Amino acid sequence: MAIEVGAKLEGKVTGITHFGAFVDLSGGVTGLVHISEIADNYVKDVKDHLKIDDIVKVKVINVDKDGKIGLSIKQAIDRPEGQQAPQREPRQGGGGGGERFNRGGGGGGGQDRGGRPFNKPSSGRPSYGKPSFEDKMSRFLKDSEERISSLKKNTEGKRGGRGAKRV
Repeated sequence: MAIEVGAKLEGKVTGITHFGAFVDLSGGVTGLVHISEIADNYVKDVKDHLKIDDIVKVKVINVDKDGKIGLSIKQAIDRPEGQQAPQREPRQGGGGGGERFNRGGGGGGGQDRGGRPFNKPSSGRPSYGKPSFEDKMSRFLKDSEERISSLKKNTEGKRGGRGAKRV
């Protein structure tokens, strides 16, 4: 039986590794379900989702010239038309999340890159205790240029570049 891309088949799990699971399709033909193709949500350990001798429905997603067959369990699931795979949940903790970079909206609240809360001034006037964005940017550029020039000055002499005297 020829295995074609897009075909949905049933197979038996014959081996589990840290990167996926091997599935015996039929007639001694074996394919690999990569860990990213096992479930719609994040899979940390394949053994949490599959066990040896499980019967699974898979979809053939690629067949290489050398005979390797790529399979997917999550693409084999029949969903009603118009319904997509569930979206991943946002990560929790670590001072991150989606609002980390979305500072412009909402009028305040949120966290800075260090996970510390920050508040945006509510009035249109500049607050005299806090520097404005432009002030922060100009200070950053000045510091950055000073660091680069200092770095260039210190490394050129050591490498012998730009006409440095050799001893």
